[in-house]
Amino acid sequence: MRISRKMEHVHHALKLGQSGRQGLSDIKLVHNCLPEASTDTIALTTRIGDLTMSSPIFINAMTGGAEETETINRSLATVAREKKLAMAVGSQMSAIKNKEVVSSYQVVRQVNPNGIIIANLGSEALPDQAKRAVDMIEANALQIHLNVMQELIMPEGDRSFTGMLKRIETIVQQVSVPVIVKEVGFGIMRENARQLSEIGVHILDVGGTGGTNFAAIENARRQAPLDWLNDWGCTTSVALLEALSIYPRGSIIASGGITNALEAIKALTLGASGVGMAGAFLKVIQSEGIDALMGFIDELHEGLILIMTALGVRSVDQLWQRPVVISGETAAWCTTRGIDITEYAGRGSWSK
Repeated sequence: MRISRKMEHVHHALKLGQSGRQGLSDIKLVHNCLPEASTDTIALTTRIGDLTMSSPIFINAMTGGAEETETINRSLATVAREKKLAMAVGSQMSAIKNKEVVSSYQVVRQVNPNGIIIANLGSEALPDQAKRAVDMIEANALQIHLNVMQELIMPEGDRSFTGMLKRIETIVQQVSVPVIVKEVGFGIMRENARQLSEIGVHILDVGGTGGTNFAAIENARRQAPLDWLNDWGCTTSVALLEALSIYPRGSIIASGGITNALEAIKALTLGASGVGMAGAFLKVIQSEGIDALMGFIDELHEGLILIMTALGVRSVDQLWQRPVVISGETAAWCTTRGIDITEYAGRGSWSK
């Protein structure tokens, strides 16, 4: 059942696509007509917690656990190796429970022996399972994904979520690699960010709405869909600002419907230090192949460099000092929630 579900998720993700309503249209970069910068001085390296990455863009968790997904992961790992991107695998619980599908995850390390690879399990995982997931692919970090609403809509999904926080805390204490807590597309709110910070989680992937919609995917699998839950959660822009009200810059990953360089720069300027992309990459590699995805990533990097030059910044962390105006539904949400966004527009020390 789990193996067939893995491929169902891939097929529905490609069919449904991404809404693009991740809230980043509410974020306006402030033009700098005197940037004092050159494209050949831009560095795309970034640091997320203890992880140093050559690019803020990375391949976020997608799949694994079936023969067809092994082919997808091999292709993605090839791209990650060639373009020096970090890569997360999909949930490894299927391989923890069924050794026959272990190779669909291990292929990522085999293809990319020196890259940054991120393991992945759900919040139901126990410390021993977390260690096995890390060892399985010699991972540099571990994602713990949160997908409560997906599970509730999923016909065969979990119905009990007691003990989640305690299990995550124990994993943080016992695994030897950094732990990233990631939402799958419904957003992390500041109340939960505070809880996670208090148990020692140092990196969040906010995973807001606007990308792959797992509520809609699971509803597509139901005989009696709960379509009224398809809009559950908050946008990526809101999730970023919620999380950044608790976590410091340098510890937040933006994901959820980001598809181009401008959207990535907006997320980074708000305070993210990395941008996870999944649905956009899956679409390209499945419809056009490895070479097309590598070309797409080149375009992303060229776009990042172009915009950073225009803004007069030489590094990702300098983006955090540039002014940005937050408007629309994102600003209204933050105002209602008591999240101060005035300092974002007030940035403006153009010192070098």
